Amino acid sequence: MTKRIRIVLLFAALSLAAAQQIPRPEYPQPQFEREHWLNLNGLWEFEFDDANRGLTEDWAETGKAFSRRITVPFCFESTKSGIGDTSFHPWAWYRRSFSVPPDWKGRRVLLHFGAVDYRSMVWVNGRFAGRHEGGNVPFQFDITRYLKDGANTVTVRADDPPTDRYIPRGKQYWEPKSASIFYTRTSGIWQTVWLEAAGESYLTGVHITPGNDGSVRLDARIGRPQADLEFVATVRFKGKRVAESTVTTDGPRASMVLLISEPHLWWPSTPQLYDVSFDLRHGSAMVDHVNSYFGFRSVTIENDRVLINGHPTFLKFVLDQGYWPESILTPPSDDAIQYDIRMTKEMGFNGARKHQKLEDPRFLYWADRMGFLVSSEMANAYLFDDGYVQRFTREWMDAMERDYNHPSIIIWVPINESWGVPNLHDPRQQNHLKEVYTLTHSMDATRPVIDNEGWEHTDMTDLFALHDYARTGDLLYERYKDLGKAGTKVPSNGRAALAPGYAYNGSPFYLSEFGGIAYIPAGHEVPKESWGYSGVEKTADSALERLRGLYNAIARVPAWAGLCYTQLTDVEQEINGLMTDDRKPKFDVNAVKAINDMVQ
Repeated sequence: MTKRIRIVLLFAALSLAAAQQIPRPEYPQPQFEREHWLNLNGLWEFEFDDANRGLTEDWAETGKAFSRRITVPFCFESTKSGIGDTSFHPWAWYRRSFSVPPDWKGRRVLLHFGAVDYRSMVWVNGRFAGRHEGGNVPFQFDITRYLKDGANTVTVRADDPPTDRYIPRGKQYWEPKSASIFYTRTSGIWQTVWLEAAGESYLTGVHITPGNDGSVRLDARIGRPQADLEFVATVRFKGKRVAESTVTTDGPRASMVLLISEPHLWWPSTPQLYDVSFDLRHGSAMVDHVNSYFGFRSVTIENDRVLINGHPTFLKFVLDQGYWPESILTPPSDDAIQYDIRMTKEMGFNGARKHQKLEDPRFLYWADRMGFLVSSEMANAYLFDDGYVQRFTREWMDAMERDYNHPSIIIWVPINESWGVPNLHDPRQQNHLKEVYTLTHSMDATRPVIDNEGWEHTDMTDLFALHDYARTGDLLYERYKDLGKAGTKVPSNGRAALAPGYAYNGSPFYLSEFGGIAYIPAGHEVPKESWGYSGVEKTADSALERLRGLYNAIARVPAWAGLCYTQLTDVEQEINGLMTDDRKPKFDVNAVKAINDMVQ
């Protein structure tokens, strides 16, 4: 072996080892994938700024030395970050160096953040690149003009007020220690950071709207548009080209409709997907290129049932909060995401309600690939004012923008249990609830929307979602045995089923929270303050018997169009999971599946 070959092999081995050390190394957004990208996860310099001096002292421009190191993309509260500090730190700073690959010369360089909670400011080489507000959604900056040859530096300031209940926060508690149904906070960077090489004009997004008749509408958005651009889309199924079309762009946008004969539909049992590539061309030159995918799948509501591709489908969902003990809201790995979906399906569920969390795009990617239905729910605020309305509306729109193309998502849920609208006697709060419903439908006419998960519905909801933690099946059946019958009121459970002044609108009934049966397997340690709905069962058999009774009650009430059991895993002190927080099943998986098979 020549010396040159040995050097090349050594370099390749070192590069592979370095790549393996990068946490979450996979491409972060498979719905919109560029070939040339650079993952910036890994060790960053880090500093808390509890006195909020960083801006006045120009930490970004002066290059102030930071005393800590943090592993991105994990939040500083998590152990996987290398810090594991769960106390209040409203302001935090991050910094790392990077070099732009030589073959990106002449390209635009885009800096992407999967999510930074809650506000962020970004500098490149000490020059301000931009700011963003919203802790659950992605953002990007074109940083080309700030770059230099050799090493570059990116600095991030995160501002996440831990006690502010007017910002979307989901289950992140505003007290120092987790309690009840609220858990450890996730502050700062908590999803992948990466660079991409794009064209002088480049695609910023493409809405894909398939119809089961074989039509596919594409609506592209273009950054830095130039004259005489063409937008080209090529669709393939299992590697074979099945459609292609070219249109001239109209400034920052382009639209087209393709037709595919005899489309293969996306079903949970057979999640067939089409690959699609998008090109921007200027004459014969390729300006930008992005890969994506889609599925032909319809969701409608008829005769009090949810229909997938025209077929009545009983929703057998599990409530999944997406927390991990070592990484909190950030999935620790791609394998961990796949494991949760696989185990959920093995237990007989056909989907999940992602509760109070806009889930990692890789979760939705695997849901698309594995045939797993998803109810997508926004992380809510808790209190109402004008500022909340503006913040929440912007971030919810960004959430739908990010996830519009995923065939696995079949329900949008902007608000849960009146969080953010705590006083629905107030006409403004009622109007906000209805405004968000109509806004959601104005952005996406293809999916049903729940106006208010659990209770206090208006006349604008496509599914009538109810939450009920009755301890036994007998109690549950007695409350709902006449559900849907003419002249019968919708039962209330702690909170009224309807907002003041509203009547039931005839939408299908969906028991979207129930159960919550707690059980602690032998040898498994839980926090002292652990709890479950209606106490903790002493044996696995007694827990399963309770679960069986609840399912039997649901099966006896024909008005139910679906269910969502609470919950998939234990989360910190809340121990009503079918699995422990470290993902060990508490019960025989086949026994849980047999119980799920009781409802169809």
